[in-house]
Amino acid sequence: MAKNAKTGITPTREEDYSEWYQQIVRAAEMAETSAVRGCMVIKPWGYQLWENMKAGLDKMFKETGHVNAYFPLFIPLSYLEKEAEHVEGFAKECAVVTHHRLEDNGEGKLIPTGELEEPLIVRPTSETIIGATYAKWVQSYRDLPILINQWANVVRWEMRTRLFLRTAEFLWQEGHTVHETSEEAWQETKMILDLYKKFAEEYMAIPVITGEKTPGERFPGAVNTLCIEAMMQDRKALQAGTSHFLGQNFSKASEIKYQSRSETIEYTWTTSWGVSTRLVGALIMVHGDDDGMVMPPRIAPAQIVLLPIIKNEEQKPAIMAYCQKITDKLKQQTVFNRSLEVEIDTRDINTGQKSWNWIKKGIPIRVEVGPRDMENNSVFIARRDKGPKEKFSLTVDEFIQQAPVMLEDMQNQLFKKAKQLLDDNSKQIDQHDEFYQYFTAKNKNKPELHGGFAYSHWCQSEKCEEKIKSDLSVTIRCIPFDQPAEKGKCICCGKESSKRVVFAKSY
Repeated sequence: MAKNAKTGITPTREEDYSEWYQQIVRAAEMAETSAVRGCMVIKPWGYQLWENMKAGLDKMFKETGHVNAYFPLFIPLSYLEKEAEHVEGFAKECAVVTHHRLEDNGEGKLIPTGELEEPLIVRPTSETIIGATYAKWVQSYRDLPILINQWANVVRWEMRTRLFLRTAEFLWQEGHTVHETSEEAWQETKMILDLYKKFAEEYMAIPVITGEKTPGERFPGAVNTLCIEAMMQDRKALQAGTSHFLGQNFSKASEIKYQSRSETIEYTWTTSWGVSTRLVGALIMVHGDDDGMVMPPRIAPAQIVLLPIIKNEEQKPAIMAYCQKITDKLKQQTVFNRSLEVEIDTRDINTGQKSWNWIKKGIPIRVEVGPRDMENNSVFIARRDKGPKEKFSLTVDEFIQQAPVMLEDMQNQLFKKAKQLLDDNSKQIDQHDEFYQYFTAKNKNKPELHGGFAYSHWCQSEKCEEKIKSDLSVTIRCIPFDQPAEKGKCICCGKESSKRVVFAKSY
């Protein structure tokens, strides 16, 4: 019997997808758990990735007229209570500050004293605190629109956590805009969703489905929630971004009013929208393989690493000088509208160990440089989207010229591969029994990777939506924009339906 090929990550995706994910986060040096339950330490490699993602999104926001600001971390409890549906949606996840001082109890223990007059909520999201600020800023239609984004952290006291995907504290951006008319606010909501789709597909190389949430899946207090949904390699969906049309609900709760052009007093129309470090988890689960992380070149913390092969100390100065010369030339090249990001690994460990370390971290291109390469004015190259043993040689000049093309090709290939996964595991299902089979594992004790995205009819009944969720842990991910009107029967109850929706298991 042939032995299974050795992989950089154990277990593999097929053996235990959940544990495979956790092992990649650790092996790729992205993050680790902290002393505070449910929180994470984002390590430099993971944080550089997030910074690159921030830069791409921030540029998009600013190009569409948005500006950045910062609002308080603490929200008075009374602010949340103003919007009943909103507070109900977040109540169970709120972290609450009730005291402002610690005192020694005489036994070496610190106890909270100085009870606050009003409890403060550590922000789970900022609609209410920002709404109170906007109410002061807005007096006339001339003050509109307000187009503000903030980069911040939020706290949602999750009971079951997983690094990047669901943590008690995470990083994100949240946009909050105020408009004169319903139409302006609705156009803003849709425009932001288009930006998120563009970012997911062109920067992250992740194909997404766009659509709107059902009433039961909307953001608490929103009139409508639009979303992008991505498929992970275990066939589950991940909500990768949301854009909310809030109507006048939060304006009325926060008293955001303005004098209209006809000199009447009107409530404004608002939106909010956001993506978070959950996107890092999406990158891992879409592009990672059994050897580790695979970084899309457009947002990779570094795109190329040079691995000097040094047999003895006498060789070191010449090889390091050779590597630096190559690095300097590479940095003069551009790709994705930025200079190439290049590392030289100078650690005193063997080349094989270095190589596997970078494979696990997912750097797009590895370049081995030894005495023979220096003599031949060449380099030995490996692409992360190929097998770890697939390597080829180029002259230095050829490599410097071709490096941007390789990175662009890798970005495109990663998207094509992810799109193929989405297409291969999406299907129209019209029969109740087939639908239930599709989402039921054959092995209950050790479920195999199964299911995917099911495009099926739904009668718009919350009862049917809840039954499918209860029976299968399957939810309606979105009502997709690109589905034409079509008569059919609800996959649950058999009643008339006019359109298909996307069902999937999800994170």
